[in-house]
Amino acid sequence: MRRSILGILVIVGLVLTTAGYEARQDERSNIVMHEAADNLWMLASDPAEQGMRTGGNTAVYVRDDGVTLVDTKIAGYGPDIMARVREITDLPVTTIINTHTHYDHTGANTEFPDTVDFVVHENTRTQMARSSCEPVTNCEAFQGENAKYLPKTTYSDRTSLFSGNDQIDLYYFGRGHTDGDTFVVFRAVRAIHTGDMFQRKGLPFIDVANGNGSAVEFGSTLEKAIAGIGSVDTVITGHNDTVLAWDDFVNFSGFYNDMVNQAERSHAAGRSVDEAVAAYTLPSGYSDFAAPEAGLRRAIEWVYAEQ
Repeated sequence: MRRSILGILVIVGLVLTTAGYEARQDERSNIVMHEAADNLWMLASDPAEQGMRTGGNTAVYVRDDGVTLVDTKIAGYGPDIMARVREITDLPVTTIINTHTHYDHTGANTEFPDTVDFVVHENTRTQMARSSCEPVTNCEAFQGENAKYLPKTTYSDRTSLFSGNDQIDLYYFGRGHTDGDTFVVFRAVRAIHTGDMFQRKGLPFIDVANGNGSAVEFGSTLEKAIAGIGSVDTVITGHNDTVLAWDDFVNFSGFYNDMVNQAERSHAAGRSVDEAVAAYTLPSGYSDFAAPEAGLRRAIEWVYAEQ
C-alpha cells in the first residue's frame, strides 16, 4: 500500500535557493514524473525536448518518516523537484544520495537545506571536495560557504540506510563512469537507481579525463553489480526517459562488454581505430541498443589506450 500523505507537516526544503531558478524561468525544461514502484517515483526529462534538459533522473522514495532523493539534476531545479515531491507527500526531504559527482546529478544539492543528510561513496566525496574543478566535476559548487553541503555520510563498498520497508542499500563495485559510482537499491520494492553506470540503451559517456572513470573496467563493474545485487525488477537509469527492467540492465552489460571484446580483438589484430570502428558489428541480440559512430569511436579509443 502506498503510504498516506500526512497533510499538514512542514516540508524541510520550503526555503530553497531560487536565484538560479528565476534566472532560467523562461527556458527551463519540464520534469516528467513516472511512478516506478510503490512509494518510488522517477523525475525524468520531457522526451520531446533535446539536449541535457533537466539533467540526470531523480528518484523520490517516500519512507515512513521522510523522503529520500537520489540525484538532484542541474543547478536551479531544486524548486522543481520539491514541487513534484509535494504532489506526492508532505513529508520532509531528509536524505539525498548522489550516485556520483557530475553537475547534472548534484547540481541542485545546494538548493536544499544543509541539514539534509547527503550520502555518497567516499571517492565521490573526494571529487566533490577538489580544489581544481575540471568540466562536469561540479566541485566548485561546494567551495567557500557551500562547503557545508559536502556530504558527511560516506561508505566504501556497501552500506544500508534505514530499516524494514524503508531500507535502502548502497553498493560500490569499482571504477566505471567515474571512480565513485553508487548503485542505489530500494529493497522492499525491488528497484534500483543505477546512476550513469546505465545511462540509457546505448554506449555510455565515461569520465576518463576528470572523474577517474575507466572504459576498460566499466564492463567488469557492471558484471559485479549484476552478480552482487539481484532481486530487482525495476530500473531507474541515469538518463533514460522511461523506467526500464532488470533484464535491460543485464542486456546493457552484455552489449557493452561485447563492444569491448570486439575492440580488444581489433587491437590484437593490429587494426587502427578507424578500422576497428568499421569492423564493429552490433549483435542481433542487442538491436535495441544504440552504437552511433562518434560514441563507438570514442569508446574504442579509450579501450585502445587501456583507459
